[in-house]
Amino acid sequence: MPQPKAIIIGAGIAGIATAIRLAIKGYAVAIYEANAYPGGKLAEFEQQGYRFDAGPSLFTMPQYIDELFVLAGKDPRRYFNYQQLDTVCNYFYEDGTRLSAYADSGKFVDELSARTGEQAANIRKYAANSRRIYDITNHVFLERSLHRLSTYLRWPTLKSILRLPGIDSMRNMHKANATFFKDKRLVQFHDRYATYNGSNPYKAPATLNVIPYFEQHFGAYFPEGGMYSITSSLVKLADELGIKFHYNSPVEQIVIEDNKASGIKVNGDVINGDIVVSNMDVWFTYKKLLNHLPGIHPQKILQQERSSSALIFYWGISKHFAQLDLHNIFFSADYEAEFNSIWNSQTIGPDPTVYLNISSKLKPDDAPEGHENWFVMINVPANKGQDWDALINSARASIVEKLSRLLGEDISPLIQCESILDPRTIESRTSSYQGSLYGTSSNNQFAAFLRHANRSSKIKNLYFCGGSVHPGGGIPLCLLSAKIVSDLTPSPQL
Repeated sequence: MPQPKAIIIGAGIAGIATAIRLAIKGYAVAIYEANAYPGGKLAEFEQQGYRFDAGPSLFTMPQYIDELFVLAGKDPRRYFNYQQLDTVCNYFYEDGTRLSAYADSGKFVDELSARTGEQAANIRKYAANSRRIYDITNHVFLERSLHRLSTYLRWPTLKSILRLPGIDSMRNMHKANATFFKDKRLVQFHDRYATYNGSNPYKAPATLNVIPYFEQHFGAYFPEGGMYSITSSLVKLADELGIKFHYNSPVEQIVIEDNKASGIKVNGDVINGDIVVSNMDVWFTYKKLLNHLPGIHPQKILQQERSSSALIFYWGISKHFAQLDLHNIFFSADYEAEFNSIWNSQTIGPDPTVYLNISSKLKPDDAPEGHENWFVMINVPANKGQDWDALINSARASIVEKLSRLLGEDISPLIQCESILDPRTIESRTSSYQGSLYGTSSNNQFAAFLRHANRSSKIKNLYFCGGSVHPGGGIPLCLLSAKIVSDLTPSPQL
């Protein structure tokens, strides 16, 4: 009996992880990627002696990477290594306050209390609440399909359902945070976690206050070789498992026969497969690859509010800044006004919060000696036809002014080279509809249940992975989507 074949559309991190799991399961796997390189958003590039990770820069939950190597019978440390950060992130406020989020929980509580005057008991109480939300939701919302009856018939799920009031879904993040902390700086500190999945803390349910637990309890890490080494190490494993990568091969259509996905069309040729998994944004999967079957489009899902996008400046800086670390945040003075600009006005306000990542702090060869590679990002609305050239120019001036003022030095003459990524180019390079980074937003208490399922309910043998479907965006959740898809697919009869 011939080995069953799995076709993966897109070599993003979820697509590669799904391919690895299916190959281990017994499928012959082929990945078709429109770009000339793997990784999707998790890519890299070089410019004038500087190396930049193009996309995600925060690495948490490394066990989900290690698990793929272990499943394949490999030693993860022969392929992929990382170090835990002692300082997760440095925070700079407009009033001159500076905070360091230490990995050590005791040191972290002492730092926040000493810098803000907030009682340590309140900070610990918040951490306990974050953990409680994780304990309730983890095995239900993250690791299994929400669209499968068997999920709800498991005892752990039933226990979690009985505890659902504990996930704090009936109020928004900001309101919840304001009840925990008297100090506005700590409220803003914890509101920021809404941006980890492209949402608005003034609308997103307080359930998202689970995110600090991921970061503080499980830790933040830096991969040796930079973030792109996540991609390169998994590609190496995939190659060893016999997975075939086809680059410069944009998929034109998912072929449906007798209500089953039977393959794909690439360059006019039909390539047959027993199962098809789309790692493309679910919006484009339907609108481009299944546009010949409009009757099966899940209109409500496709019409949901998209997550925010990003504007990123990649700067080569001709100086070393000792006060900066790998991760740095420069807060806006008025957080609510910033989010109103993004979500209500669909524009960029005059004082955006700035995230600054400098991988050369831990990987010195990412920049010339005495220089630094700055990944400078702000949250922006999804692309709905705004005048992005004008917005980029205005935002750049605001960012330069803000960083110069808070760092005490004009950074303009230090910028040796520059590249820019905006919502338009995010969409064109990664097929992310409107340039949204995480598919749909979580600005709704039912958002977790409204994400597209990992398996089609109308077409057999069609599956979905990646940040635009359940359980959500970001590297850990994309890897979990791969696990869910693998669990949903039939075991090959070899």
